[in-house]
Amino acid sequence: MYQRSAAIVGAAHSQLGEVPGSTAIGLMADAAVAAVVDAGLTPSDIDGIVVRGPDDEYCFHQQLGERLGLNASFSTSLDNGGASQSLAVILASLAIEAGLATAVLCGYARNSWTRTRRSGSRNARMNQSTHARIREWRDSFGYFGEPATHALGAQRHMATYGTTKEHLGHVAVSVREHATRNPHAQIRWPLTMDEYMDGRPITDPFGIYDCSLRTDGAGAVVVTDVARARDLPHTPVIVRGFGSQNNLRGWTVDDHMVQTAAKASGELAYRSADVSPSDIDTAQLYDCFTYMLLVQIEDYGFCEKGEGGEFISAGALGLDGEIPTNTSGGQLSEGHVEGMLQVVEGVRQLRHEYPAERQVTDAELALVSGHGGNTVCHSTLILERGR
Repeated sequence: MYQRSAAIVGAAHSQLGEVPGSTAIGLMADAAVAAVVDAGLTPSDIDGIVVRGPDDEYCFHQQLGERLGLNASFSTSLDNGGASQSLAVILASLAIEAGLATAVLCGYARNSWTRTRRSGSRNARMNQSTHARIREWRDSFGYFGEPATHALGAQRHMATYGTTKEHLGHVAVSVREHATRNPHAQIRWPLTMDEYMDGRPITDPFGIYDCSLRTDGAGAVVVTDVARARDLPHTPVIVRGFGSQNNLRGWTVDDHMVQTAAKASGELAYRSADVSPSDIDTAQLYDCFTYMLLVQIEDYGFCEKGEGGEFISAGALGLDGEIPTNTSGGQLSEGHVEGMLQVVEGVRQLRHEYPAERQVTDAELALVSGHGGNTVCHSTLILERGR
């Protein structure tokens, strides 16, 4: 059993949005250095690296170590898609407990605007070779990309539980409201329900505001042992518990589209942390699409299965709601940095470092999620404000 021996002591992100001339490794280095400084450490204190970069970049952890001039006793790059970022903190915590490292840098970076312009054809070729068996039955029938995959889940949820387009709209409007108070958010202007409903269609039931942003950006955190954390500048954020689940049989198998891997991952995390959903003060969830936030609200037990739409429509995600969620704006409005910004936001909320208009009052426990790996991989962190 994990002994709660690790804490996050530094957190930072790079510039977000469209960053002309950026590279993933450059953005990652910016966030990494800022996180180390935030922790009150120096690069020479870091002896572990667990990161992820763009899918076609080999050994991203090696690139970062070279850029920062570091050797590391524990180092790897992850390949669980959006589940990798919370998983990085899990692995860092276990490495520290096992004595494999003393201070681990975790992070993710992408330069999607620049990369799309420079190497979109390269990525397309890579995806065609990697997913040739799947794509044989997709592209010919007009089934392109992750919006279509997640839209299938949303449609099934609608058919099964009566979820509506307006319910999804309340997700988009709620996280945008949070983003209006975040000076670093990629999109900060308010979104009304009428604007949401009139948004450009993407794939039924999704419109443009149901989909996360194209973002250049990086995020990073530093994990060390609890005893050391208490001597550093910020209130430590304890890694109280965690869980993971990988529905490797596939998104369309059984009920995986409407009861996602978040359920089993969350149950394990709650047991590990010895808490329940009612104890959580804020949730930072992987919102690649509005539907994914809604279904995770259910799967993590914040409301009953099938009741997510009504629960969210009643204001549950707001700063004063039942479970303030994605309080920086999430991937739908702050920026799509594959769930790493959710980790950073959870840390900052538990430090109580925001002004009142952004701060979850008296936040002590945060739940952070990661979702990805062709929709079937999931990881969960439960973080606690240290004493």
